[in-house]
Amino acid sequence: MLVSVDIDALKARYTAAGQGHLFDHWDTLSSDQQQTFASQLGSIDVERVNAVYKTATQAEACAKAASATPASDIQPPPKESLIDTAPGSQSLENARAKGLNAIAQGKVGLVLMAGGQGTRLGSSAPKGTYDIELPSHKSLFQLQAERIIRLTKIAVESAGGSGTASPSIVWFIMTSAPTHQPTIDYFQKHRYFGLKSDDVIFFQQGTLPCLTEDGKIMLSPTGEVATAPDGNGGLYTALRSPIGISSGDATPLSIMRSRGIEYLHLYGVDNCLVRVADPVFVGGCIERKAKVGVKVVTKTDPAESVGVVALQGGKWGVIEYSEIPTGLASAREEGGDSAPLKFRAANIVNHFYTLDFLEQEVPSFEAEMAFHIARKKIPTLAPNTAKGGALEPHTPSKPNGMKLELFVFDVFPFVESSRFAVHEVPREEEFSPLKNGKGAGSDCPETSRRDLLALQRKWLEALGDVEVGDGVEVEISPLISYAGEGLGKYKGHKFTSTTVLEP
Repeated sequence: MLVSVDIDALKARYTAAGQGHLFDHWDTLSSDQQQTFASQLGSIDVERVNAVYKTATQAEACAKAASATPASDIQPPPKESLIDTAPGSQSLENARAKGLNAIAQGKVGLVLMAGGQGTRLGSSAPKGTYDIELPSHKSLFQLQAERIIRLTKIAVESAGGSGTASPSIVWFIMTSAPTHQPTIDYFQKHRYFGLKSDDVIFFQQGTLPCLTEDGKIMLSPTGEVATAPDGNGGLYTALRSPIGISSGDATPLSIMRSRGIEYLHLYGVDNCLVRVADPVFVGGCIERKAKVGVKVVTKTDPAESVGVVALQGGKWGVIEYSEIPTGLASAREEGGDSAPLKFRAANIVNHFYTLDFLEQEVPSFEAEMAFHIARKKIPTLAPNTAKGGALEPHTPSKPNGMKLELFVFDVFPFVESSRFAVHEVPREEEFSPLKNGKGAGSDCPETSRRDLLALQRKWLEALGDVEVGDGVEVEISPLISYAGEGLGKYKGHKFTSTTVLEP
């Protein structure tokens, strides 16, 4: 039974915030439904919801009223922001050594955004569990876990005893409401793929209420508040939120601090080529004293619909393809039509952060980050005028409300230009996203599989005395090689049939 004063206080709070309509159907709910509904309302920061709506709508209005950004205000990343890691260069070795040392000292953590389901892949399971049909049938989660194990070993060997006794790359995995428990169950079933369970921390992405055009919180057809994920930029709030009852008040950030982590590598789950905790990227950012770093791949086609990292009005950001003036999108460096594009730093959602930045600076400007409005058809409870205005479930035929999302790169404009680093890497070595279903022809299971096996074939052929037969597939376990190293024992080998190399 709910205490009346609690309900009165809740009603007063929501009424003061202009959201008192949420109680219009209160008397139609059963006692249990009232308990559930009140609990949900009590967990929502209604004042923040109003502030998010105000900032988002104001930003949208300003964007519509503003004229197109002058081309002169958009600049590619300046040379001084770039991490120089040319193959065979001393700067590459310096960055790698710096990164491996930080890993050996236990100072590097991983943040994986894994809230997505494989809906377009024909599955409701967490996308990280997907099998791209490698010969080994390892999932994306397993490939990444085994890379963590291998990289940790490399870092220990590189440190030569100067690191911690048994360093860990702690893996923070951000899930969503539908993927949280299935992800935990999957890791438990597979015994964390050889990682220590204490080194894998699960936490959930947040949600926000769906709103009408005038900012009123919407009800779902079942009578609860209609909610939607707050976008991958909800990461920043999620990092400061308690991760669960069993962990008390511990948050991902507080755990990072207690574990001695100073640097974080963030990435998305759907890239089978991702170099987790990449020591070159991490080390390069540390060397440059960057607070935030971004790994990008080279955009070669001006028409490719991908956002690029650039400076706009002197501030860092990701400029969407549709927002770049045509002349700039096709502009090239000196050297004619074969020269690289000036705006080629294609965003792949692969970032570096210092813990200090996430912990101390983000909260100071987070309220200024404008959420993006997505107008959607949202099933809801709506008054039926034929029945005296009684609320009934309603499925709209056109958009009737908005979902609010923050993007993970929305922090970029708040970083001082001199403390932001850009690392450009070869697409064929580090980026093959899984977004579309089988047979799509691009960014699909077939291309992910093809790209990973092609890269590993390249590693073997680089040894100079290895023969891989035509059409023969050789898969190399990440436990053997993180990025092409450690393969000397296969020199002189001839592969004549499909093979999976395991330790």
